[in-house]
Parts: sequence; structure tokens; C-alpha cells
Amino acid sequence: MTRLPAKEATAWLTRQGLPSSRAERTPEGAGGAGLTVTHRRYVKYGDTHYGGGLVDGAYVLGLFGDVATEACVRTDGDEGLFASYFDVQFRAPVLAGDVIEASCTVTAVGRRSRQMSFEARVVCRADPSRGSSAAVVLEPPVVAGTAAGTVVVP
Repeated sequence: MTRLPAKEATAWLTRQGLPSSRAERTPEGAGGAGLTVTHRRYVKYGDTHYGGGLVDGAYVLGLFGDVATEACVRTDGDEGLFASYFDVQFRAPVLAGDVIEASCTVTAVGRRSRQMSFEARVVCRADPSRGSSAAVVLEPPVVAGTAAGTVVVP
């Protein structure tokens, strides 16, 4: 398979009209509640951890941390620190060659804490049966993982 460097993958996403990052606020959001942040990333072959090009679950948790960091910067002007994850569920495999989208939504705001929900979706997947660089857009995307978590900010 042809490996696509991250910089080229981001350019490809842009050409396809698929942003590599975006943030949206729902109208009812107050103090950050309702803010949704989404990142998209190409899963490199170097990110695999298991046979068959399988990526470990920690990769998805790292993406959740990235979107949580941006949400905290947008709401509080600080990166924040993760206090805990709960209800982590890995629902489908993430493979090398996938384009994965990770989103977090701020669901509750305390004085120093932020509750967030997370979802990771595979939006594109390599299709080697059609050629070494072939891929398909998954409609609908495959939900690869979900979680909830608490972040604290100063």
C-alpha cells in the first residue's frame, strides 16, 4: 500500500471538503456547554500496534485528549488537565489507512471542571482489493469508540 504523509493527507482532506479540524457551538451553550470540537486525522501505518494494521485503543484515547484540549482552550484559554475517563467503549477496529474523526462535546460546566462526551468515527478506509492506494468514504461513518470524561481547568 502507498503511505500518504500526514501533510499530504491533510491537503487531501481539504480538497475533498473534509476539514481536518472544526469547532461549533450549539445555540443553548452557556459557559462552554454545547461546544463541539472535531478533528480528522489520517492513521499512518507507523501507528499500528497489532497484526493486520490494527491500531491500539490508546490511539483513540489520545485523539479524545486532543479534542478536549482544544475545547478547553476555546472555553477557558487554558489546555486543562484530564481528571478521568469513564464509560470507555471500543466498538470497531481502527486500521492503518483509515481517516478517523474524533469529536468532543462539552456537556456540563462546573466552576473548574468540564464534563465532555467523546466519539471517534472512521470516515474513510483503505480498500486494497481495488488497488494499492484505493480507499472508500464510509457512509455512514463507523463509530469506533465512545467515552465520557472530566477535565479540570485552573
